[in-house]
This record gives sequence, structure tokens and C-alpha cells, in this order.
Amino acid sequence: MTLQAVEARCSSPETDRSVRHDWTLEEAQALYDAAFNDLIFAAQSVHRRHFDPNTIQKSKLLSIKTGGCPEDCGYCSQSARHASGLSASKLMEVERVLSEARKAREAGATRYCMGAAWRSPKGRDMDALCDMVEGVKALGMETCMTLGMLTDEDVAKLNAAGLDYYNHNIDTSERYYSEVITTRTFSERLETLARVREAGIKVCAGGIIGMGEEPEDRVDMLVTLANLPEHPESVPINMLIAIPGTPLADTEAIDPISFVRTIALARIMMPKSYVRLSAGRTEMSDETQALCFFAGANSIFAGDTLLTAENPDEDSDALLFEKLGLKTLEPARCSGE
Repeated sequence: MTLQAVEARCSSPETDRSVRHDWTLEEAQALYDAAFNDLIFAAQSVHRRHFDPNTIQKSKLLSIKTGGCPEDCGYCSQSARHASGLSASKLMEVERVLSEARKAREAGATRYCMGAAWRSPKGRDMDALCDMVEGVKALGMETCMTLGMLTDEDVAKLNAAGLDYYNHNIDTSERYYSEVITTRTFSERLETLARVREAGIKVCAGGIIGMGEEPEDRVDMLVTLANLPEHPESVPINMLIAIPGTPLADTEAIDPISFVRTIALARIMMPKSYVRLSAGRTEMSDETQALCFFAGANSIFAGDTLLTAENPDEDSDALLFEKLGLKTLEPARCSGE
């Protein structure tokens, strides 16, 4: 199928046919493989139909429980199975989390994301987690958590506390998944997403690019997300940070143009979702990040730390945004997203 044929099916003056849940791998691959200028033009055109192209949403991510995870995700420094040198910590106290959230709000973040290195949370931790959600919401920020797999009871408690988003990435394609992770199945990740969605919590789900996968795996990952009954409201696209001591430490870095192609494809296939330029920005030039924004990325993680990895500091982001004429989403608009 040609790029023009796919574009024609993605848009119509009468109805918003750009929001689809019936993508085929062949259609998506045709877009990914299109001439770069055509692909970026299509992505920017879709982006402008649904968003202000010069506005970026800023989120802040805090590790509320670091290290000691029993999972074997090949990219992760927090796995107890890898020799990354990272020590395990206990769950942060609620007041410390809220103190960090206040700092994030003052720095312009509209969403506060809290991540714990668990396979799944224990019942004894749920009260504290719910207190964190309630406290951050009281600050006027959106809340997001990533805690691993959840039971129906876990989801009900988080929903009652007012959790806005739950992050649970599918990481890669179903075909390549077992090359990266063996302690949790691809289907288990989809089951968690379905459980969260059924409870009425918004979904944040994306993946990691540059783990040694084939281009077809990047496309297939996005097909899986785009063909969910509802698109994830946020789609984080991460570039692998090759961390010493992890199985993927020596993985060859992905070509930046291939990464931008993935961003563009995500924008076209999930036109109303926030596409977040996530991990790996420290390895990207200003020009690569600018291309990602032009391709439809409209969200970032702010702050100099991203869980356990480095992230561009606030000053660097401010300078880049000034160069590009970008502004950040105002906190007052966030609650109605």
C-alpha cells in the first residue's frame, strides 16, 4: 500500500477517520518505510489537526522504590538479577514524595509520575501509595504510577484514590519480547492494561527502541498499541540507555533517523495521544530532538534524573525550547486533558 493510500484512509473531511483501531502491519510498515520527508509531513499534518504544534506537556518521574526488582528485563538497572551496582531501597515516605512533587510543580510539570521497582505491589504498601496519589492530586497535578502488574483489588484502590494514569509499557513487539524479558509474558502486560482501562484509569503505554530489534518489531509494537480498544492517552517512546551491568549494555545505538521514524509512526497511528519523548534524550542532539517534536512528539520528562538514569536538566530544556519557539502546557489546563 502506498503512503498516499494510507493517508487517504487516515483522514476524511466528513468524519475523524484518523482515529483507527484496525491497522495492519502492512499499512504501518508502508508508512514507516516511506520517504522521510513524506512521512514527517504526514505526521506533522496529523499532529496539527489535534494539538497545538508548539506546545509541550512536561511530566516529572520519581523513583519511589528503587532497585531489587525480581524481573529480568534486559534493559533495566533495577533488576536484582543484573550486576548494575544499584542497591535496593525501601518505599519512600509519603511526605518526601509530596515534597518532591511540589518542586516539580514549581518547575512547570503538570503530571507527576511515581515508579516502583516491583513485579507487583504488596498489599501492605497500598495505603501509602494511595496517600501519595491523593496528596499529589491535592497539589493540582495529574497523577501517574507504574508499579508492575496489578490485581483487581489494587486497581480498585488506586482508582478510588483518584489515580489519573497508569503506566505499563509493552516494551517491544510480541515476537521480540522474549529476547528481552523472560519473567513476565507479553500477554500479561496486555492483561494489566485491560484491567486498568476497565476501571476507568487512563493508560500510559509505549516501548523502548534500540534494543537490538528489527524495524518490523518497532512497527508491530505500535500496531499492538494502536489496535487496543482505546488508544493509550500517553505513548512514551524511549531510546535504550545502555546501562553497564545489564544484558543490553553493549547493544549498538539506534540510528537517530530510525528513532524519528518511530515517533512519526506513533503520531499518525495514535493521533490524539500524547507522544512522549522519554528516556535517552541525553544521547540526542538538539537537532534530533527537534525532528522528534516536528514528527509529533509533544511531551517530555523534565528534570535531571529519570528513575536511575540521567536526563537533560531544566536549563538545557529551556534553552532548546527557546531555540524552537516551544512553550509548555500550563498546569491549569492539565486537569481537563
